[in-house]
Amino acid sequence: MFIRGYLRASTDDQDASRARDQIADFASEQGQAVASWYTENASGASAERGELRRLLADAQQGDVLLVESIDRLSRLPADDWRALRAEIEAKGLRIVALDLPTSHTAMKQTNGDDFTARMLDAINSMMLDMMAAIARKDYDDRRRRQAQGIAKAKAANRYQGRPENAKRNAEIVRMLDRGDSWNSIIAATGCSRSTLSRLNARRNEKSHV
Repeated sequence: MFIRGYLRASTDDQDASRARDQIADFASEQGQAVASWYTENASGASAERGELRRLLADAQQGDVLLVESIDRLSRLPADDWRALRAEIEAKGLRIVALDLPTSHTAMKQTNGDDFTARMLDAINSMMLDMMAAIARKDYDDRRRRQAQGIAKAKAANRYQGRPENAKRNAEIVRMLDRGDSWNSIIAATGCSRSTLSRLNARRNEKSHV
């Protein structure tokens, strides 16, 4: 059994690796260690995430997909969540979330009776679906409130868009100037490849002015 830690943040200016120590400590308390990490800045409302896809490709029967909370894994609509769940189950992966105690038994390799194991699986499956539904509702509610706020700000001529993370972006440009590889920059800063591409293009434009 391999423990595969999945870390996600929604936007480029958030630290996707924030919960890494907490997840590693939890695994240690269960007598396990995280064998590999998958970290990305991407929306949980899409199942097409590069690191999540890599995790699923790497996974073997009986491995554990370990997350801080279900909303780090999914804020998907119901049909997309069911499709992702089916894909995870087809790979033989077991989902464990720190905020879902019923899932923690999957971290222990025990030889309990079959009835108890099946009951725990059924309860955990129900709880996973409930928390995924709550995560999606929270996502939809926040998007609606955000849209309402933007509309109100535009009506009052006060909307300025999302502020740029100037300090982080300046450091990324310095790393590009230094010749660091894109993979090392992404690993060090947590930025997405699209953000890195945009900053590199801006940097190249300035160099030709």
